[in-house]
Amino acid sequence: MADLRQGLVVAHLGKGIAVEVSDDSGIVAEQLVLCQTLRKLDTVVVGDQVMLSMSSPEQGRIEQILPRRSVLQRPSRGNDTRPVAANLDTIFVVFAAEPECDFLLLDQYLAICENCNIDAALVLNKVDLPLSPAVEEGLIYYQSLGYSLYKVSANQKIGIDALQQVLSDRTSMFAGQSGVGKSSLTNALLPERNLKTNSVSEITRHGRHTTTAATLYHLPDGGHLIDSPGVAIFGLAGLSEAQLAWGYREFQPYIGKCRFNDCRHLNDKDCAVRAAVDDGLIAANRYQRFLKLREKMPPANRGH
Repeated sequence: MADLRQGLVVAHLGKGIAVEVSDDSGIVAEQLVLCQTLRKLDTVVVGDQVMLSMSSPEQGRIEQILPRRSVLQRPSRGNDTRPVAANLDTIFVVFAAEPECDFLLLDQYLAICENCNIDAALVLNKVDLPLSPAVEEGLIYYQSLGYSLYKVSANQKIGIDALQQVLSDRTSMFAGQSGVGKSSLTNALLPERNLKTNSVSEITRHGRHTTTAATLYHLPDGGHLIDSPGVAIFGLAGLSEAQLAWGYREFQPYIGKCRFNDCRHLNDKDCAVRAAVDDGLIAANRYQRFLKLREKMPPANRGH
């Protein structure tokens, strides 16, 4: 087992996992190795750093998953969750003037990031289209909470360079509702994306349709982008009611001041969060969305 090599998981394929392994000499570029995993291992996901044993120059077996700094989950059967991507630094939540901004979904993404050790930032795509006053107001509020906002147009190539710069030192992912232009944005940042997809597919000898849920791309100016088409559905991913409240960043200073440790921030006596809403310190519409998300949670995750 001494001959283990370290690699980065870049794609899930039919029955295997594509792992990028650097050549020890540093002279040859990374090579792609098609791997199986040890049965006893947890689910291996894109973004994982792993140790593998090589059975041939193009094939290997993942023996160990190295510690993750973050993991993004999505709901699975029943009330379970399964990991989607690992070692993400930032999720960029993309939205646009049209389709109309779904603030409930936006809050859901932000709440998950707050609880997963992943930074969140906002990307307004299609900046050439007029925004409604309600969305303008919402954006100012999110920025007041410390969320960065990047204004871009993937089609008009506005703001792409600035976004590229931000992405260059981290592992990122785009999330957002359907139709906001996540694919256009990815294509603008990764002009050679299809070449990479084909090279990943080639190592499996199965042709181009083998890549499934997620693929990790290296951005031209540095940094990695994990493209995961199914990620719009990561739901509340197993959050408890207390974690959902913590996921609302502006609730955090008040949660410890509620009279009861298990305060649900509903009709509970001496709730500091509700008092802050009444005093205008927390936006009433954000609080209302918290209540809506709480209602969407499985009963098992909610307090009684």
